[in-house]
Amino acid sequence: MRTAWLQRHQGRECILFFSGWGMDPAPFAPVPAADLDLCMFYDYRTTSPVDPGAFAGYRRLHLVAWSWGVWMASHLLADRAALFASATAIGGTLLPVDRQRGIPPDSYDAMLDHFGPEVLDTFHRDMFDDPEQLGRFLARRPQRPLVELRDEMAACRDAFLQAGPGRDIYSRALVTSRDRIFSGRNQLRAWGKGRGEATAWPHFPFYSLATWQDLLPGT
Repeated sequence: MRTAWLQRHQGRECILFFSGWGMDPAPFAPVPAADLDLCMFYDYRTTSPVDPGAFAGYRRLHLVAWSWGVWMASHLLADRAALFASATAIGGTLLPVDRQRGIPPDSYDAMLDHFGPEVLDTFHRDMFDDPEQLGRFLARRPQRPLVELRDEMAACRDAFLQAGPGRDIYSRALVTSRDRIFSGRNQLRAWGKGRGEATAWPHFPFYSLATWQDLLPGT
């Protein structure tokens, strides 16, 4: 697991952002963070405990987890939920490989078995339903080797199959209802009645934000 500071001005509040599979910092750089510091976690080929001491200087910490990061953060931070003033899940579930509450296992396995440039390009395009936003992403698409991405995809699945469903540590669950990766219906089913907050966003919602602050409760 790797980390990168998307913004670090030693502000009073910080977001810990658990990204999805296959990402690096480049696609997220254009999204303003206002006066929030923003630390990104990505590349889940291997994982390690998050050291809360690294963020001890902040008055408040917020957790934002997206896609595969929803399960990953819940798995790695299950005993540290009290650290966060808020915790927002978006576009993912606590059962990421599941026929009714995540990505169907046969679809996941097919992507893994046939993974290559065409599969990756289709995945990137399926994250969007707006050509302008897709173009912005493709101009900043992650620059990671294909073999690394395939290894990460397998590692995420294996970690989930070994550990099971994540613990619900989230104070807010945003459902990306126009999602073609984690279907909106499966997200709503996973979070349960009255728990998920539906949005009119595709799987990658970040170019619809004014700032990262939009993902925090009360905004």
